[in-house]
Formats: sequence, C-alpha cells, structure tokens
Amino acid sequence: MIFTASQIAGILEGDVEGNPEIAVHKLAKIEEGEKGALTFLANPKYTSFIYTTKASVTIVNRDFVPDHHLETTLIKVDDAYKSFSKLLEYYNQVKNNKIGIEEPVFRADTATHGKDFYLGAFSYLGNNVKIGDNVKIYPNVYIGDNVTIGNNVVIFAGAKIYSETLIGNNCVVHSGVVLGADGFGFAPSENGEYITVPQTGNVILEDNVDIGAGTTIDRATLGSTILRKGVKLDNQIQIAHNVEIGEHTVIAAQTGIAGSTKIGKYCKIGGQVGIVGHIIIGDRVKIQAQSGIGRNVKDDEILQGSPALNYGDYNKSYVHFKNLPKIINRLEHIEKKD
Repeated sequence: MIFTASQIAGILEGDVEGNPEIAVHKLAKIEEGEKGALTFLANPKYTSFIYTTKASVTIVNRDFVPDHHLETTLIKVDDAYKSFSKLLEYYNQVKNNKIGIEEPVFRADTATHGKDFYLGAFSYLGNNVKIGDNVKIYPNVYIGDNVTIGNNVVIFAGAKIYSETLIGNNCVVHSGVVLGADGFGFAPSENGEYITVPQTGNVILEDNVDIGAGTTIDRATLGSTILRKGVKLDNQIQIAHNVEIGEHTVIAAQTGIAGSTKIGKYCKIGGQVGIVGHIIIGDRVKIQAQSGIGRNVKDDEILQGSPALNYGDYNKSYVHFKNLPKIINRLEHIEKKD
C-alpha cells in the first residue's frame, strides 16, 4: 500500500512541512529509515537520527523545531507517539480488510454470518454457528457447533474454537489459540486409575478481549470459564476450567492459572507466574514475573517470589539472602572464637 504525506496528514489531522506528494510504502525505525519509509520521533534521545534518517516522511510533535536542514518530510501532530500508533491501527485495518469466502471450506447449512465477512480457505464452521458483522476468519480455523461470535472479531490462522464458546465484540484471537478444550478433570478410582470427569461447560470472552498466540483456555466442568471485557492475554498462557478473569486485567506470557481461581479487575500479572486453583485474587493486584501464588490475595497487593511475598518484604529479604554466605562465614568465625 502506498500513501502520500498529505494523505497521512489527513488521517492524523497533522500539517506537512516538506513535499506533500512524497510517497511511502513501508514503516521503519528512525535510525533505520530509508527511501519510501515512514517513521516517527517521539523520544528526545533519538532526535539526532532525524538529521541522518533516509526515511521519506517523519511524524513529529508540533513543537519540534529542527536545528539544521532535514532531508525527510515532516508531519507535525499533537502527539507523535499516539499518532503513529493510530496510523499502525489504520494500516492493520486496511491490510486485514478481507471480504469473501475462499474455497475449499466447510460451512454447515445452519451456520450464519453477517455482512463484510471473510472466511479463509480450509476453515470449518459447525452447526448453528452464529457470526456477526465484519468478522475475519483466516485459513485453517476450526469453529465447532453452537459457537457465537460478535461483531468486528478477528480470528487468525489455525485457531480452534470448540463447541458452545461465546465470543463478544471487538475481540482478537491469534494463531494457535484453543478455546474450549476439556479442563483437566480426572477422578481417582479405588484401584488408583483416573477416570475422566466430563467437561460440560463452555468458554466466554466478553467484549474487547485479546488472546495471544498459542494460548489455551479450557471449558468449564459446569458453568463457564469467563474472561471479562478488556482482558488482554499474551502468548502461551494456560487458563484452566472455571477460571474467571476480571475486567481489563493483563497477563504476560507463560503464566498458568489453575482451575476455579477468580482474578479481579485491573490486575497486572507478569510472565511465568503460577497461580494455584480455588483462590481469589482481588482487584488492581500486581504480580511480578516468575512468582508463585498459593493463597488468596487482597485488593492492591504487590507480590513477588515463590511462594510470593509482599513486594517490599521480598526485596528486603533478598538483600539478606544474597549475603547469606558472608553471614554464615561470620557466624562460623564467631563460633570458632568461642
């Protein structure tokens, strides 16, 4: 896709300083910019690169005044970082604005979809699937029976959506995601073998939920596994059966949450965190990476470690822990004197 500086300025409500007809067809970092590229300057420590960049167009803040001659055409906006992000979103919308049904695909006779629908090749839509408007389903996606998908949803290649899953509006499901596989439900028998407990519930994603690549969310044993509106999950996360994650909580990669745990609103959970089952984590909780959570957590706590401690207590304890060999040597020296 090719855009001129004036077209970009129109999208961003900015002003052009330089050649309004110069065209760009790719994006680049300011230090790596080359002819035909669009870049931006938001962080002052990168200012020196604007005088050497080969990028054809650079987005800058309105208060930027060059010290000497520039080769790049400027687009001046109120906030360069936000404007560049807006442009990336617009670029993605244009790039991903696919419409139509490719072949071969399988669609059950009872599956329905709204307007501006895209279905990629080798995809499968089961019985009674209901899909809203402006939904994009990329190749090799499986959607099981009785799944409902809202408006403005994107499901990338290779995702698997098991039966009875409910997906709200404005959701993004990335490649390799599995929604609705059986929860880890097994009961021991008298002879020590494990018997499967049927998992009869479903998964619900409310509006504006993003699911990263390779993440798996298990269906409930009974009832629903629920991700409330605005939840954002990174890649390769495991959410077990009957978990509930509150509104606008974000979770980084490789975190695992065991069954029936409830997580509150506006929480921030780092990577490789392990959370046991059947506990309650409050609102606005922050959990540092690689922590292990084995207890209920109150609102606004900040935790680190395994098992996790209060963040401040952990840092104080770690100071002593890393000095432990020296402390032991001192104690042994004192004992020898005695």
